[in-house]
Amino acid sequence: MWNQFFLLEEYTGTDTQYVGKLHTDQDKGDGNLKYILTGDGAGSLFVIDENTGDIHAAKKLDREEKSLYILRAKAIDRKTGRQVEPESEFIIKIHDINDNEPKFTKDLYTASVPEMSGVGIIKTALPDMSRENREQYQVVIQAKDMGGQMGGLSGTTTVNITLTDVNNNPPRFPQSTYQFHSPESVPLGTHLGRIKANDPDVGENAEMEYSIAEGDGADMFDVITDKNTQEGIITVKQNLDFENKMLYTLRVDASNTHPDPRFLHLGPFKDTAVVKISVEDVDEPPVFSKLFYLIEVDEDVKEGSIIGQVTAYDPDAMNNLIKYSIDRHTDMDRIFSIHSENGSIFTLKPLDRESSPWHNITITATEINNSKQSSHIPVFIRILDINDHAPEFAMYYETFVCENAKPGQLIQTVSVMDKDDPPRGHKFFFEPVPEFPLNPNFTIVDNKDNTAGIMTRKDGYSRNKMSTYLLPILIFDNDYPIQSSTGTLTIRVCACDNQGNMQSCSAEALVLSAGLSTGALIAILLCVIILLVLVVLFAALKRQRKKEPLIISKDDVRDNIVTYNDEGGGEEDTQAFDIGTLRNPEAREDSKLRRDVMPETIFQIRRTVPLWENIDVQDFIHRRLKENDSDPSAPPYDSLATYAYEGNDSIADSLSSLESLTADCNQDYDYLSDWGPRFKKLADMYGGDDSDRD
Repeated sequence: MWNQFFLLEEYTGTDTQYVGKLHTDQDKGDGNLKYILTGDGAGSLFVIDENTGDIHAAKKLDREEKSLYILRAKAIDRKTGRQVEPESEFIIKIHDINDNEPKFTKDLYTASVPEMSGVGIIKTALPDMSRENREQYQVVIQAKDMGGQMGGLSGTTTVNITLTDVNNNPPRFPQSTYQFHSPESVPLGTHLGRIKANDPDVGENAEMEYSIAEGDGADMFDVITDKNTQEGIITVKQNLDFENKMLYTLRVDASNTHPDPRFLHLGPFKDTAVVKISVEDVDEPPVFSKLFYLIEVDEDVKEGSIIGQVTAYDPDAMNNLIKYSIDRHTDMDRIFSIHSENGSIFTLKPLDRESSPWHNITITATEINNSKQSSHIPVFIRILDINDHAPEFAMYYETFVCENAKPGQLIQTVSVMDKDDPPRGHKFFFEPVPEFPLNPNFTIVDNKDNTAGIMTRKDGYSRNKMSTYLLPILIFDNDYPIQSSTGTLTIRVCACDNQGNMQSCSAEALVLSAGLSTGALIAILLCVIILLVLVVLFAALKRQRKKEPLIISKDDVRDNIVTYNDEGGGEEDTQAFDIGTLRNPEAREDSKLRRDVMPETIFQIRRTVPLWENIDVQDFIHRRLKENDSDPSAPPYDSLATYAYEGNDSIADSLSSLESLTADCNQDYDYLSDWGPRFKKLADMYGGDDSDRD
């Protein structure tokens, strides 16, 4: 019985490593038993001597790859092949030796330690190490096994250590005083200069902001921080005036935006610099007292009247004199003018609000001693309305009254318009003119909504007596001074239907209505047009009627139909259009010269072999086409070839009745009488006596 064998890994001897021996009590040493090994690695890693049972390791083993092998042993009788004992299982364990050195998981490690750090896994060797002095360090670390005893193995790795930044440095200005110059005419927001404080920290620890602490120019200037460059930009906050103040002094602070409370004991994390700004004198243009001027004037102001005034002054210390002028590009019609010394604006022409309610002009102020220095100001002149226009009809009205109108009917509603624009709105009144206070035909009704209605006053109107009425209407407004006008409404008398729809208003229509109605006139006109169309069609048909065929021979009617499309010629021309020749193929073989053309050269007519027996119509046409195409006597222009060949005779003979007249004896049609009532008419026509048929 056995349980397990033990074997060392990484055996380096020249012979195979002996593992152990298998043996059974049934083995008498006579060689009748055979030992067999099966299981993990049997036959490859482990081999057994089948006679002695000795087990050897055939290869070098590695415990780190596999530390345990399970195998099974058998003892078999060589003669019978039977097991002398049951199969046994045993284990081979691999003993570990120190054949692997310690290995780090990485070849290179990167670590960061905040500067000024205390104790850690990797400790700083020096107190208060400063990143600003040195930022990068490299450390080699060795690891040993067996507790560092003799025979142990070791491994190394490298650690790159970076000191990270902390905010332990305040910003510092490289200089205590900065000097800038600025013309007095610079616009607001102009950048006058840049200042910068240095901070050895990096990242957000080096971020700072600038502010004006105090100084006589704190309200005139401002400082903004450039986040990209960490600079302070001095800008103009208010308009500068050399005549007011020539020098400003500012105190500008630069402070960290993210201070670290651990290092506040090192001192304030900010610095201060003095900024001096000198204002330079500039010859400035005149300045108006306002940004713009608004002048209101009545439209009835007299020419030459002063309507307003503008003022400007020279801001420079010299206080030069100013002259005023109007930019004529803004006053093309020269309606206004200005006094060049005091800036008074007056009119040159009458004003009309209805044509131009606003006038926008530009006034220029220029220094007399320096014409290059000038300023412009807009002046908006509003023309106030005066009631100087009378109201009038809003449109031209085409008014009519029906002959069958009744008293009190509304025939027209009129509205008016006024070019004036009173502040309280329009209010119009309508009245008859004083000369005709009472009109016997129509009444004017004021609707009190700036419209008036025209009403009929009598029963019925007649076009025979009066076809048109003129109705004057007095229109006036309620503004001061009151304006009025007279509008005349033309009213025509018209014929209307029962619904009041106008049908006719002219006198000519009145005359025609006494005779025929409009519908009758239209019917007569249509009849005349139809007759004219029939006459034209009859004339056209008569002109296109063909001549009747001339029948000469009773043998073949078709041979005797000759059509002449020309004015000359005679009977000899029939040879040019001999239809019989075309119908009879044998006649085509005769050599005949054409009489309808006069060829310059007489060609030899080529004969063809007559092949007309049992020939099909289609083959006949193809042959005729081929002959015609190859005929040298054919004309050199397109010509029409007509063929009347009917093909072979039908087995039913001819069904045509055209040859009935050529028969030697008359045909008997008496059998038609036996065909019944359907053929009675035909039997009467052909089945009677000869005298009847004649």
